[in-house]
Amino acid sequence: MSVQRKSRKAQVAAPAPEAPRCAHCEPDTATVDGKSVVQPRKKALLNRLSRIGGQVNGIAQMIEKDRYCVDILTQVSAVRSALDAVASQLLADHANGCVRQAILEDGGEEAITELLGIIKKMR
Repeated sequence: MSVQRKSRKAQVAAPAPEAPRCAHCEPDTATVDGKSVVQPRKKALLNRLSRIGGQVNGIAQMIEKDRYCVDILTQVSAVRSALDAVASQLLADHANGCVRQAILEDGGEEAITELLGIIKKMR
């Protein structure tokens, strides 16, 4: 009885799956789950997130300085609204890029299910 051994090359894991391709963006480096794309509005999104970070720091300072609760809550509401706007832009880009491309390539059932799941989480 001979036992065949796999060569060292055969034991190497298969390459990571290619990142999803949007109609308007190119794949970037792979992430933990193997999905990554270059954001078409990366600079604008990063600028918005930087401003949001400043707002959050401002809220911390307001709390530190014992500012009026309603003023702090107003700023918290503004941060939530700003984050919602970032999420809405990302969602629109994903739907118009990744999901559209998946539909054109293979019917997009998995992409649509994923999209509906993330919409549900965003409520």
